Amino acid sequence: MAFLEKVMKKQEGIDIEEFLNTLDTDDATLYEDADAFVKPFTLATDTDGETVISEAKSGNIVLLNIGDLGKRNAIKLKEIITKIKDGIDEIDGDIARISHDRVLITPSKVKIIKKKEAP
Repeated sequence: MAFLEKVMKKQEGIDIEEFLNTLDTDDATLYEDADAFVKPFTLATDTDGETVISEAKSGNIVLLNIGDLGKRNAIKLKEIITKIKDGIDEIDGDIARISHDRVLITPSKVKIIKKKEAP
């Protein structure tokens, strides 16, 4: 039983927030052999939309935060997302909303499986 008590105590002492926060530490040597990147962006202006399209044309995947703009100006958000969608369609990429505040944009030859949850 002493062994189980030690294991259980170690699990209780795990700080999950600290662990998750260390996942995004930057190590430049990891980037040397990469063919493509997953880049986070926050959508705020029209030029951000153009940057997103440019990144997808370069072969990168974009994780787009739309939360702030959606709260401030839903009409502007729809306008920019429509432009992004048109640009992504031109390069045969893909776009999908993955959460309330996040949209995933992929370059050509990378498709997003879009499952509809059963009602």
